[in-house]
Amino acid sequence: MVVSQIPKAVGFIYALVMIFVIAYLWYFGRWRQKLGWLLLVISALLGFLIFSPVAPWQFQQLVLRDVQGLGAPLIVGIIGLSIVLLLTFVFGRFFCGYLCPVGTVQEIASHTPVPKVSLRQKKVFMAVRAVFFIVFLVMAFLLSASFLAWFGIRDFFYLALTAGTFVFILVVMLSMTFYRPFCRLICPYGVLLSLGAWKGLFRLQRTDACIECKKCEKACPTDEAKRDDGKAECYLCGRCVDVCPAIGALKYKR
Repeated sequence: MVVSQIPKAVGFIYALVMIFVIAYLWYFGRWRQKLGWLLLVISALLGFLIFSPVAPWQFQQLVLRDVQGLGAPLIVGIIGLSIVLLLTFVFGRFFCGYLCPVGTVQEIASHTPVPKVSLRQKKVFMAVRAVFFIVFLVMAFLLSASFLAWFGIRDFFYLALTAGTFVFILVVMLSMTFYRPFCRLICPYGVLLSLGAWKGLFRLQRTDACIECKKCEKACPTDEAKRDDGKAECYLCGRCVDVCPAIGALKYKR
């Protein structure tokens, strides 16, 4: 088992600080993809080292009122996850994009140079995740059972050889071709964060410099690059900015 005895709060403090740092860099045009890669690696390693900030699991343990599994008093968990939700409403889904270990291992896998499957079914995916969210609530409140144990999140980061571990390995492998399947179809905490990011205060927006080439729309893996999209499923991966040929056509602003 790799997970150390370092308090899980360290992971959440890191996440909260980095949300402000990333937002600052995006807003002032100083964001670089090399920094994004560094954060992806650090966040993934934190998942293995201290199993934090794995917000989906902590959210589940909070709902189950499992203080030991949460790694903190319930009130601390409520405050921490609420702050992440609030910051998502203000700045967008930086937490999902660069700081949650569950998301970062999928993001890293998505850059594997293999053929990609691009499905433009955003609303369908969100509906599927809503169904899973209902299942999650039923299992938690009526059965006191762990929904996420089915997908091996904890076992994967603890390097435990269980059936769940292999399920999550399959999720990561699927991420190589289909962008972030767990985040977009399953994650119960992601349901709340998508609602927070939808019509959030700061987001990537097109400016008058846009030449309507639609390259950003083709590059976006979640179909959130159209001018009027709500950005609920935008993980601020930067692919749209990378392919945009018009300087200043895409800005992260209020």
